Amino acid sequence: MTGKDDAGSVSWLRDRPQRRADAGRLDPMVSLEQVRGFVTVAEEGSFRRAADRLRMTQPPLSRQIQKLERDIGVELFDRGQRQVQLTPAGEVFLIEARRLLALAEGAPDTARLVAAGGAGKVRIGFTAASGFGFLGRFLNHVEQGLPGVEVVLREMVSSAQFENLRSGTLDLALARPPFDRTEFDCELVHSEHLMLAVPEAHRLAAEGPIAVEELGGETLLVYAPGPARYFADLVAGILAAVPYTSTHELTQVHTMLALVAAGRGLALVPETAGHLHPDGVRFRPLDAVDDPVVLYAVWRRDCANPALHRVVRLLGSLPPAQ
Repeated sequence: MTGKDDAGSVSWLRDRPQRRADAGRLDPMVSLEQVRGFVTVAEEGSFRRAADRLRMTQPPLSRQIQKLERDIGVELFDRGQRQVQLTPAGEVFLIEARRLLALAEGAPDTARLVAAGGAGKVRIGFTAASGFGFLGRFLNHVEQGLPGVEVVLREMVSSAQFENLRSGTLDLALARPPFDRTEFDCELVHSEHLMLAVPEAHRLAAEGPIAVEELGGETLLVYAPGPARYFADLVAGILAAVPYTSTHELTQVHTMLALVAAGRGLALVPETAGHLHPDGVRFRPLDAVDDPVVLYAVWRRDCANPALHRVVRLLGSLPPAQ
């Protein structure tokens, strides 16, 4: 032992951080039985009362504490008074000892909860456009149904989401087709119409549905066929018979709306993009266009994360949009 030099005890804790009970870690030679005995003596202020509480005799408890002090190399109690008191080093050690006991006692329940999917972490990828309407409603539903599950969000285009599913860095993708349905499981979670976004001073800004043919001769902002493949293919199919001009290929809907507001062209965007309420932009429905914008929840068939499967089950009980 180091004697009763409390200042030296504190110095030991400062100078030898690798031996501290730092973040719940103790010397590998220290047992939970020793830690529990130490905490009980500290709380009772007496070896006799602590032994009674632990339903053991006093001598083995005293030897247990002495061994603990030898193992960590510092004196924890001042035994020179009628009531046993903690040294300054003992007071520091008590904080971490209680934390370690709480972790040890709660670990079985936590493990069972994680195994059942009621706790843990789910990493969810999403496209920027899905954040306009579906994402917030979905997250609120998960929080209410699985309060012990931590959700980590990562915004990325659909193709990148599928790559991250394959590598295991995502658990769930909120993405657009196409994707390999032999590799992934999926569920359709949202469907909506396309709308025409028009500058408010444009001749087509009047209310009411607009026929696709009326876009002939207009400048349209279109989607980049690589990162925004789904929207690029969808819009190209709708405008196949329309002679329009295009000078920009874009990826994000909010970028399109900013350029529409600046008078740089018209754009076909998901209906929920109207939730952004961009200044200077009007939205018109398309007449006789039945091709919906769809969003899927996609996950690997072999994913072993129990929390993911609980989240997937919640998809079936998601309340409808208001």
